[in-house]
Amino acid sequence: MTARRTGRRPGNPDTRQAILAAARAAFAERGFDAASIRAIATAAGVDPALVHHYFGTKEELFRATVDIPLDPAELLPAVLAGGAEGVGERLVRMFLGVWDSPAGAAAVALLRSAVNNQWTARLLREFLVTQVLRRVLDHLDIAPAELPLRGSLVATQMIGLAMMRYVIRLEPVASADPETLVAALGPTVQRYLTGDLG
Repeated sequence: MTARRTGRRPGNPDTRQAILAAARAAFAERGFDAASIRAIATAAGVDPALVHHYFGTKEELFRATVDIPLDPAELLPAVLAGGAEGVGERLVRMFLGVWDSPAGAAAVALLRSAVNNQWTARLLREFLVTQVLRRVLDHLDIAPAELPLRGSLVATQMIGLAMMRYVIRLEPVASADPETLVAALGPTVQRYLTGDLG
């Protein structure tokens, strides 16, 4: 009988899957901010350096757990480049561009799964809050006390749009030209972000 080796696991697909499973649990239970690479590595039975080797940063690991093929950090600068004026329309345009692209299939699958699975719903919520909404709201001159409500209102509009256009396929929204939707929904999102909510 051979003695069991200790130390970190060798790099293989099982290791990658163990890290992803530990990360999904940590992000769903504790949220993005409170989950640490060290705790995820411990739960997966690996060294934290191996987590970084497979996934890079915590943000990249989080995106891998949610299975989103696009990085919001690369897309949002164009949304924010014009300042606060028009950010609602630019956000809706970017959102539709992603969901209408080949990458949109993964987003639709995630949304369908979130409706029926509490863990997926938590991961989707964390993704929206930490990777998208927080990045947008941090660039606008908004009182900190208003951030949660404004972010939630924007999320209701965007997820409602995704449900009606891509999952339920309600016409004429499902086949509408993206610019028609940008013109109709952009001002509402703009009000949620910067307007009077009273």
